[in-house]
Parts: sequence; structure tokens; C-alpha cells
Amino acid sequence: MGIQDVANRLKPQVESAGFDRSVKFDTGEDGVILIDGANISTTDGPADCTIKLSLDDLESLLAGDLNPTMAFMQGKLKVEGDMSVAMALSQLIG
Repeated sequence: MGIQDVANRLKPQVESAGFDRSVKFDTGEDGVILIDGANISTTDGPADCTIKLSLDDLESLLAGDLNPTMAFMQGKLKVEGDMSVAMALSQLIG
């Protein structure tokens, strides 16, 4: 699955979540997903929080197969910026 496919899968959740911050999933060479409030895109831009992880780990995280806390502790997921925004992501992927 490519980055656009993941973004398309997330779109309904993002639009209905009432999330009012911005977060970027940075998967390196596979691309980015930028969530800004109710908008989602695969165009890079500034965000309150950036979460760096592989595309495979992002897919596992969204499928519920990867625990975000364990991924963070194992170094599979890195958070830059406002950590409270990362914590609020449960509105979108929880």
C-alpha cells in the first residue's frame, strides 16, 4: 500500500474526528501524510508535531497491530514537536 492509499483510508476518520491541530507522519522516502484539522494531504508542510516511522510501521499502527507506546520505546517511532498532539492522535487512530 502506498502513502496515498493510507491517506485515503484515513480521510473519513480525519474529517469526522474534530481534531484541531496539525500532525505529520513522515515515512522518509515513501512520503508524508499531513493532517491539519479536518484536512489531510500528502504534501509536505509545517506541523505542530511530526511522527517519523516507516510506511510499514504506519500501516501496522493504523491497523491496530502495532502499539504506539511500544513502537516509541523500541525506536520504531520518533516524535518531534508538541508531544501532546501525538497523544491526541487517539481521536484519529484509536
